[in-house]
Amino acid sequence: MSAYTDLVRLLKDDAMSGIEGKPTLKQRGEKAYWYSARRVGSDMRFFYIGEDSEDTRARIDRIEALHATAKERQAERSRLVRLLRAEGMTPTDRATGSILSAMADAGTFRLGGTIVGTHAFRFYEGELGIRLPLGGMANTGDIDIAQFEKLSVVLEDQVDPTLAETFSALKFVPLPGLEPRRTWRWAQGGSGQLVEFLTPAFGEETIRDLPALGVSAQGLNYLNFLIAEPIHAAAIYRSGVLVQVPRPERFAIHKLIIADRRRDGAGSLKASKDREQAAFLIATLAEDRPDDLSVAYTTAMEVGPRWRERLTNSLKRMPDTMEILNRISQ
Repeated sequence: MSAYTDLVRLLKDDAMSGIEGKPTLKQRGEKAYWYSARRVGSDMRFFYIGEDSEDTRARIDRIEALHATAKERQAERSRLVRLLRAEGMTPTDRATGSILSAMADAGTFRLGGTIVGTHAFRFYEGELGIRLPLGGMANTGDIDIAQFEKLSVVLEDQVDPTLAETFSALKFVPLPGLEPRRTWRWAQGGSGQLVEFLTPAFGEETIRDLPALGVSAQGLNYLNFLIAEPIHAAAIYRSGVLVQVPRPERFAIHKLIIADRRRDGAGSLKASKDREQAAFLIATLAEDRPDDLSVAYTTAMEVGPRWRERLTNSLKRMPDTMEILNRISQ
C-alpha cells in the first residue's frame, strides 16, 4: 500500500508540474475551480487544474519545485511500478493500459471523467491493499467512463486531442446509436474492446452531451451517487497512469442497487457479479473503513423509498452482507 500510495502521489505531482501559465481560482456557485491561464494566439486559453482543495493548493504552491524534479519522479515511478509488479499486484493489461494512457494524455480524467464498472473494481486492489479474488468477479473487457453533465458544461476546457481523434488512432470506430451525430460508444477492431460514456440521469435515461469530453453519454439513474467525490488511482502500466475512480464504499453500495435493477432480471449473471463485488468490498471495508461504509450505506438508504427497496431486495439475497451493514450502522 505504501508503494502504491507513493505512486499515486508522484503521478499527481506530475500532473501539476506540466501546467503552464498562472494558476487562477474561479468561483462557480458553491464550488471553486483552479485554472491556468495562458494566451494562445490572440485568445486566452484556460487549462483546468482541478477543484479547489488543500491538496490542490499545496501542489500549486510547489509548482516550481515540481518542474525541477520531473526526471527524478519519472525514475521513481518506474521503480515503484516494478516493485508493485514484483509483489504481485495485478497490472493493467497492454490493450487497456494503452487506451487509459491515451485518454489520460487527452485530459479525460483531469476533466472529471471517472472509470466505473469492473475496471474501477480492479483499482481497489491498490487503494485498499487487498488481493483480488480469482475468477469472473474481476474480469471485464469494456471500459465505462462517467462524468457529471453539469460539470462538463461549466468547465472552460476540453480534451486535446479530441477523443474521436484519440480513438481513431487506436483503431476504434464509433458505434451507431438511435440519435444521429451523438456517439457514446466506440469499439476497437480486432480486440472487441468497447469504451462507453455515461452520465447521471434523474428520471428519463436519455442521451446527453458532455462538452468537456467532446462526446455524448448514456444517462443512467443512480449514477450520481456512484461518481460523487471520486478518488485518484494509478494504473500499473508503463510508469503508471493517473486515472479517477469512485470511492470504494460508494461503489459497493451502488452495486447493490444496480443488481436489483438489471433489466434482464435479478438472477442474471451480471446481477450476480454485482452482488459478488459488493459483498467482497463490504466485507473488506467493514474491517478497514467501517465509518466510510456506514456513511455511504446510510446516505443511500435516506435518498428515498425506491433506493431503499433496491438495497433491501439485493440484501435479502445476501444475509451475511446484510448482517455486516446492520452491525456497522448501529
